[in-house]
Amino acid sequence: MQQAPVPVSLPASVRVFQRGWLSSNNILVSDAQHAALIDSGYSSHSAQTVALVRCALAEQPLDQLLNTHLHSDHCGGNAALQAAYPEMETLIPPGLAHAVRPWTSSDLTFEATGQSCPPFGFDEVLLPGSTLRLGNQEWQVHAAPGHDPHSVLLFAPAARLLISADALWENGFGIVFPELEGEDAFDAVGATLDLIATLDPVSVVPGHGAPFADLASALRKARARLEYFQRQPERHRNYAAKVLLKFKLLEQQTTTVAALTSWALATPYLAQMARAFKGEAPLPALVEDWIGQLVRAGAAEIDGAVLSNRD
Repeated sequence: MQQAPVPVSLPASVRVFQRGWLSSNNILVSDAQHAALIDSGYSSHSAQTVALVRCALAEQPLDQLLNTHLHSDHCGGNAALQAAYPEMETLIPPGLAHAVRPWTSSDLTFEATGQSCPPFGFDEVLLPGSTLRLGNQEWQVHAAPGHDPHSVLLFAPAARLLISADALWENGFGIVFPELEGEDAFDAVGATLDLIATLDPVSVVPGHGAPFADLASALRKARARLEYFQRQPERHRNYAAKVLLKFKLLEQQTTTVAALTSWALATPYLAQMARAFKGEAPLPALVEDWIGQLVRAGAAEIDGAVLSNRD
């Protein structure tokens, strides 16, 4: 018999805009005096992000925008929100602040992933170890390296509520991007999972997917996935390649195999992964294999030379 899901209870001050896979979830934390949004989604969804916030807040202004990390699906709507709410304060993790202020795109991840993010500014940094007040509650800022070396978690001890970004999903965690650059980061993923276990939240709002309350199950699945990738890092690279290709296909919806292959050839992370597989096949053949895996999994379909997204 399938076990019933553990019910999720969120404070009245917290509203989650669960988004599709091009965008991260947006979390609105507000009271009568103050409103903050955590993560802003992808650039192509930015108009919808602004509309969601405006509908939720009505005449109340958005006072703060916080980013858990600076991947395009979490900060791609920053510029649009800054234009819509010019008095709003923006806070980002400190790790890439040096690249955001002059907008040094080569030091950010957008070129490496072949994704887009309109330039934005920031006012303050979210320092790990600090606390801030959102929605009449104190929130702790915790460093959460692994998926991204500069990512942070936000935890409200009174409500035992965790905003986990891509460090923990109900069924896993995000790509471990430093591993794609040849840096050892799987241990950092494990350390962040240990931190989450120590915080012991009763409710978790992940970067993608619905909020959940069964922490033990999520941690068990995440640790099993981590162990699998640690034993077979080539499986992680293969998974990452398919995610990046699927993301581009979600963005375009329809393209050609030739166009997607050309894009992959020019995308640094994919080219780097191909070099890791260099004994097996040249990059065009690897891309063809990755596309074939997406098709066989039902995530894409091919009609002649035309490749289309399937949700």
